[in-house]
Amino acid sequence: MAKVQKYSTQTYRKIALIGYFSLLVYMPLWLIVLAPSQSLSPTLSLIMFTLPLVFPLKGILQGKPYTYAWANFIVMIYFLHSLTTLWVAPEERIFAALELLFASLMFYGGTYYAKYRGQELGLSIREKKADKNEK
Repeated sequence: MAKVQKYSTQTYRKIALIGYFSLLVYMPLWLIVLAPSQSLSPTLSLIMFTLPLVFPLKGILQGKPYTYAWANFIVMIYFLHSLTTLWVAPEERIFAALELLFASLMFYGGTYYAKYRGQELGLSIREKKADKNEK
């Protein structure tokens, strides 16, 4: 029985793009303007928290499902950062909660976009049963 997807593939892409670009704009804004770190220089903050988001930019703009899939590994940095900040810095909880929201949007949208768009394109990471039987 085929499972019906809840939203269209393009809706998942839009959700991922909202999360991605929100993180891309929000992280330097938070760490340099809104609440600058006492222990990190602005340059180091940019390198640590913005540069990783630039790596998948081209593939994300092109709508490549593989890029959306591996970009989720990068999003884990922001999950960990936001959860750690929520735990250790009560004065920055609102900033960390926004980061967690944006990272969650990117992760959710990116995961389902990669899955459904990959299916639409006939991409698969699993071995086909026919290929297994030939081995």
